[in-house]
Amino acid sequence: MEMRDLQIFQCVAKYGSVSKAAVELNYVQSNVTARIKHLEQELRTPLFNRHKRGMSLTAEARKMLEYVNKILLDVEELKQVFLDSETPTGILNIGTVETVSDLPKILAAYHKQYPNVDLSIKAGLTEDLIKDVIEHRLDGAFVTGPIKHPLIQPYDVCTEKLVLVTRNETFNLEEIITEPFLVFSQGCGYRSKLEQWLREEEVMPKRIMEFNVLETILTSVTLGLGITLVPQSAVNHLTANEKVHVHPIPEEYRNISTVFIHRKDAYMTNSMKSFLHTIEAHHEDRFKQNPETAPELI
Repeated sequence: MEMRDLQIFQCVAKYGSVSKAAVELNYVQSNVTARIKHLEQELRTPLFNRHKRGMSLTAEARKMLEYVNKILLDVEELKQVFLDSETPTGILNIGTVETVSDLPKILAAYHKQYPNVDLSIKAGLTEDLIKDVIEHRLDGAFVTGPIKHPLIQPYDVCTEKLVLVTRNETFNLEEIITEPFLVFSQGCGYRSKLEQWLREEEVMPKRIMEFNVLETILTSVTLGLGITLVPQSAVNHLTANEKVHVHPIPEEYRNISTVFIHRKDAYMTNSMKSFLHTIEAHHEDRFKQNPETAPELI
């Protein structure tokens, strides 16, 4: 069994297609087919169910894929241990929730100091990003905290205030019953805070409307479609022009923290070490400017 066979198996499993795997790996399609058949003969078991829509893993292959993913990840980390230079290079795959107001400053500072590192940014919801980090699809992620997980190491970035955002200048709690609430999908930290608060108030919104993009939510509020709950920094540009108005919520639900996370057991490349140093430096600068908005680093 060769390492190349495991890589081919992993790729075919990912795409459910020999042709797509061949394109991804830059192999001839017949070669991919032959290596899969060779692997099945060597293991004496079929690895794929073949049908008109493509290929799906057999029960035995699903079990095998867990081992293959770990083997290939360990090999990649082994390479990093020996090839990782003192000067940060390569690619950092970073996830983030949409409303991290400090993110552009952190990324700009990092890129200025380490221009040889390519940053790949993926937006998503907190729960999804945590899963991606745990399953090694992301090197790290900015998510809504606090985070307590045996596999995760968190670093505090900042604390912000959540506010209700409406088109009208005045607001009362009864409007939640009459106005649609515009929110991200389940898994969003802001939505969790909102649901905790409304349960305590024993209030049920008239209607929940889910969106995937912050800008769509805010634009919809300016047009009078409904109300939302987001960090105040996300709407400062709109409140300055009085396109929307913000309203405080009870103090126990007001503060929301952003943390950066990575797997505790992942090999720490120089690129990741330098990224953490950049976050720490930004955190210290933020604390000096406004001590109330920056918690202590974990």
